[in-house]
Amino acid sequence: MTSEGLPYPKRWSVIVVGGGHAGCEAALACARAGLDTLLVTQNVDRIGWMSCNPAIGGVGKTHLVAEIDALGGEMARVTDQAGVHYKLLNGSKGPAVRALRVQCDKLAYATAMRGVVEGQAHLDVKQGDVRRLVLDGRRVAGVDTVQGLRFEADAVVVTAGTFLGAVCHTGEAQAAGGRAGDAASHGLGEQLRAAGVTTLRHKTGTCPRVDLRSIAWEGLAADPGLQPPPPLHRGGPAPGLPQMECRVTFTTARTHDLILANLHRSPLYGGAITGAGPRYCPSVEDKVVRFAGHDRHHVFLEREGWSTREVYLNGLSTSLPADVQVAMVRSLPGLEAAEIVRFGYAVEYDAVDARELGPDFALRALDGLWLAGQVNGTSGYEEAAGQGLWAALHIIARLQGLTPPGLTRANSYLGVMADDLVTHGAAEPYRMFTARAEHRLRLRPGNADLRLRAEGRRLGLVDTRQWEAFEARRERLDAAQAWLADQVARPDTETVAWLTMAGGVGLDKPVVLDTLLCRPELNWPDLAGRVPAWLWPGEGGTARDLDDDDRDEVRTRIRYRGYVQREDARSARARNLDTVALPVDLDFGGLGTLTAEAVAALTRVRPTTLGQASRVAGVTAAAVQALWFAVEGVRRRAG
Repeated sequence: MTSEGLPYPKRWSVIVVGGGHAGCEAALACARAGLDTLLVTQNVDRIGWMSCNPAIGGVGKTHLVAEIDALGGEMARVTDQAGVHYKLLNGSKGPAVRALRVQCDKLAYATAMRGVVEGQAHLDVKQGDVRRLVLDGRRVAGVDTVQGLRFEADAVVVTAGTFLGAVCHTGEAQAAGGRAGDAASHGLGEQLRAAGVTTLRHKTGTCPRVDLRSIAWEGLAADPGLQPPPPLHRGGPAPGLPQMECRVTFTTARTHDLILANLHRSPLYGGAITGAGPRYCPSVEDKVVRFAGHDRHHVFLEREGWSTREVYLNGLSTSLPADVQVAMVRSLPGLEAAEIVRFGYAVEYDAVDARELGPDFALRALDGLWLAGQVNGTSGYEEAAGQGLWAALHIIARLQGLTPPGLTRANSYLGVMADDLVTHGAAEPYRMFTARAEHRLRLRPGNADLRLRAEGRRLGLVDTRQWEAFEARRERLDAAQAWLADQVARPDTETVAWLTMAGGVGLDKPVVLDTLLCRPELNWPDLAGRVPAWLWPGEGGTARDLDDDDRDEVRTRIRYRGYVQREDARSARARNLDTVALPVDLDFGGLGTLTAEAVAALTRVRPTTLGQASRVAGVTAAAVQALWFAVEGVRRRAG
C-alpha cells in the first residue's frame, strides 16, 4: 500500500466520491442501512446541484424516480419540496408510458438535498478533491485528496459525473472543468486507464440562461402545469412551493441561418469535440442539421427558481461562440431584446466502458470499487440517481452478508438500465425510455412500491412508518380488486340508467364489476363522486377507502390483465435463461463451438447468466445453445 496521504483518524465502511445525484443516493442508502459512510465532494455548496435543466422526470425517467422512491431513495421527496411546475406527459396514452415531469427551483432542490444529506445518521460529509485511489495490490482501500488526506474504507463508490478529464467548450474557447465554474478531475481517469480500464469520450451540453426582465413574457404562449400538482413521492404531502408559469417560443428561419452560417465555429462540427453526444437530447446545431426539413423547433422557457431571474431555454442547448448565441437567442420571438446571463456550452469528458463492470456496477479490474452515474456513460439526473442507489444496494448486501438485491429486467427499470449498460456499454450517452423495457406493462410508476418496497425494507432503507403505510395500501388494493371480482352489476333500471349517463355503456346481462371496468368508456377515477350504491360495499368497505390514485391502479391491473398474461407467456423463456448462471471462470474460447466474434464479445462482457449472454451483441442462438451445453457439462461433472 502506498503512503502518499496522511491517514485520517476515522475509518468508514463506504466512501462515496462526488455529491451529485448518483453520489447523494449512494451515500444516503448506505447510511440508512447502518453503514458508516463518507461523502467526499469538491464543493459542498454543489451537493444535489442541477447543472443542466432544472427538472426531474419524463418518459422512462419518472419510472426510475418512482423505483428510487419505492426502494427508500430521496429524489422524489426532494423534488416535491422544490417542484414549481408539474406536467403530465403521454396523458392520452396508457398508464405504462405516462410520466410526470417536474420543473424545480434549482436552489431549493440543492438546499433540500444538502439538508437531507447533512442530517442523515451514519453519514459524514467532507469537502475535498479526490486525486487518486488508494490501492492495496488490486484492492481499493480508500482515496487520497489533493489536500493531503487519506480516507480509508471497505468499499469506494466513484460518482464522478462529467468531471473526469473534462473540458468545457464555447465556440473556439476551451477551459478545463466538469461544468462552468467547477474544476475537472484528472488523476482518477488516468489511474483507471493505468489499471487497464477502457474509457470513452462523451459529450453533453447545456442551454443559455436569459434574464427574465429582458423577455416579452406575457406575449408568449403559456405552457400550463397541473393544478393542483400531484406529488411525485408516493404518499407524500402536496408540493410545498408556489407554482410557476412557463412559456413557449420557437426557432425561426433567421435562427437556422445563423446556426448554419457559423457551423465552422462550433466545436461540435469544427472537430474540437470528438466525444459522442446524447442522441435524444441534441444541441440546436444538431437539430438544424439533422432535421433540415423542419422550419422551426420549440423552445420552452423555464424559470430556474423563485430566488433568481434566470430563465432556462429548454431546447436550445448549444456550444456556439458567445457572439453567435446572442444573435441566435435574439432571433426567437419574444426574446428580441434578451440578455444572456450564462452562455450555453458543451462539456467533453471521460466515461468508463460499462462493460468493464459486473452486474452490481463493481469494477472487475479493481476489487472494492463501484462506479455509478454519468461516469458509466449515461445522461440525466434520474439515470445517475438510479445507478447510485443500485451500487449502494449491492454494497449493503455484500458488507452485511445479505442476499443480493432481487432487481431484474422483469421487475424494474433499474434492472433494465443496469443490464443494458453492463451488457452493451454506452457508445453514446445512455438515456432511459419505456421502449427499452420488454416488461413495461408491469413496470408502471403507479405500482413501483408494490414491486420494490419490500426489497427496500429488507435492505434497511424503508423505515417503519413508510412500511406500514405501504402495507395498508397493498391491503386496500388487493381487497378492492377481490371485491370487484366478486360483485355483479345487473341490468336493472337504475344501473342501466347510470351506466348510460356515466359513459354510454350498455348492459343487457349480469356482468362482474372487474369485467365492466375493462370498458374504455368507464373511467372509474373520474366518476368517483357519481358512483351508485351497488359499486360500493357498506360502511368500512375497502373500495370506499380508495383515493383516485389507488382506483387508477386497481383499474389498470384489471384492464392490463390479459395483455400481461400474454406478455408473460412470451417472456417465459427469457426469464428462464436469466436463472441459468454461467461459471465465473468459463473459458469461452475453449468451448470450440463459438465463433471468434462471439468469443470476443463474451470475453469482454463476462456475462453472469445465460440470459445476459443472449443479449450480448454478436451472440447468436447457436452460441446460446453451446453455452447451455457447457453449463450442463459443468453440472454433470460437479454432480
